[in-house]
Amino acid sequence: MADIYQVVRRPLITEKALGAKETEATLVFEVASNATKTEVKQAIEALFKVKVEAVRTANFAGKERRRGRFSGYRSDWKKAYVRLQPGQKMPEYIESL
Repeated sequence: MADIYQVVRRPLITEKALGAKETEATLVFEVASNATKTEVKQAIEALFKVKVEAVRTANFAGKERRRGRFSGYRSDWKKAYVRLQPGQKMPEYIESL
């Protein structure tokens, strides 16, 4: 993957993600399903100008959803937990909460 915006899709802004950001210096992102930990690390370092200590990933299977009698599946997706090195400034990608 060449483009960092293809690797990192969006930050996940949930209670659990914000708690991890405050207590563990860990950022949570939705990433491309075929992105590796090394690609995620390089993309975050280039995007936010910080040093990454570790990357953990988790794959999620898409769930079945229904609209009346019609059913379909949501897409499979991947989540990345990115821990920054000690002393790194946390990027502020959320302002209004």
